[in-house]
Amino acid sequence: MTAAASAAVLSGCAGMDKSASAGASGDPFATASFQKILKDDFVSKGQASVDRLKQTKAQYECSKYDYLGQPLPDAIRKEIETTAQSKVVYPKDGQYLGDWKAGLKIAEDGKGLQWNDKPGTPNGGNCLACHKMIANDPSQGNIGPELYHYAKLRGNSEAILKYTWARIYNSEAFNACSYMPPFGEHHILTEQQMKDVMALLMDPNSPVNK
Repeated sequence: MTAAASAAVLSGCAGMDKSASAGASGDPFATASFQKILKDDFVSKGQASVDRLKQTKAQYECSKYDYLGQPLPDAIRKEIETTAQSKVVYPKDGQYLGDWKAGLKIAEDGKGLQWNDKPGTPNGGNCLACHKMIANDPSQGNIGPELYHYAKLRGNSEAILKYTWARIYNSEAFNACSYMPPFGEHHILTEQQMKDVMALLMDPNSPVNK
């Protein structure tokens, strides 16, 4: 279960019980029924441990206000985004682009971090599950923004490179309640893997930009 998946599970479980106790405390995750669900229905298996159910501040606040049917307060949104921006680690060598062919494999690969995956093996990014990136590929998702012709439309300035890297590293830096996994912040992808995905988005020879 990825961090994003954990947030979705917790949000869904919280939505099962809109009891008076939740309304009184303002904390839907403090209800006895929700805590019972966590205790009874989730167990550690392999590398997928129950520790992943512990929410980040962004996951907690976004789930809570979504549950309450209220917009996320601007002050909390700004705090989450500013904190995420401050934690972005840019490439140590200053080079943002790797091999787009390797990046395509990462974008197509949804394996990694599940209980039956071997710990220490490279994770996939599964980018195509949410984004349209390649022309005439019916297997692509549409949950996230379309990325086809990414660099062709945006250019490859230093500002765009840094922005794109930060988006992949932790999209909460720009959208506090983003559903996109924080690939760098949570060490889902390595720095080299992130460079390869960057090349997929930026290289003019990549199918993304054809």
